[in-house]
Amino acid sequence: MIKIICVGKLKETYLREALEEYQKRLSKYTNLEIIELQDEGIEDKVVALKKEEERILKVLSPKDYVVTLEIEGKEYDSITFSKKIETWFIQNSNLTFIIGGSYGLSDTIKNRSNEKVSFSKMTFPHQLFRILLLEQLYRGFKISKNESYHK
Repeated sequence: MIKIICVGKLKETYLREALEEYQKRLSKYTNLEIIELQDEGIEDKVVALKKEEERILKVLSPKDYVVTLEIEGKEYDSITFSKKIETWFIQNSNLTFIIGGSYGLSDTIKNRSNEKVSFSKMTFPHQLFRILLLEQLYRGFKISKNESYHK
């Protein structure tokens, strides 16, 4: 099972449609749960991160293998990421990815993480990044099953 915890909600129709498409594609390979949490619009970063942290911790299970998406995380190419997903699933039945909000993730959440992954040193809108993650998960499953898609 893959759980994706996201701070913030998808507002744009085209992003919701992309999300639905990748949910459908991924259903062939795994159960997928996407949990959207409220993004704090507070200008005080410390307060916002604390409130988001509390929400994230409420939906985490002690048995979750947590992968945080952080700019400081390790970067992988798609083939290596696919192998990591396989390894994580062999060792854990609950794989949980966490995408932070506008301010990122609190230190508590980063410290709870089992793996820290970065898709780039660039900053992406967290709504769009959710789609990037889903696409890379789908690509990873296609690669590990030797199915055509990856080029």
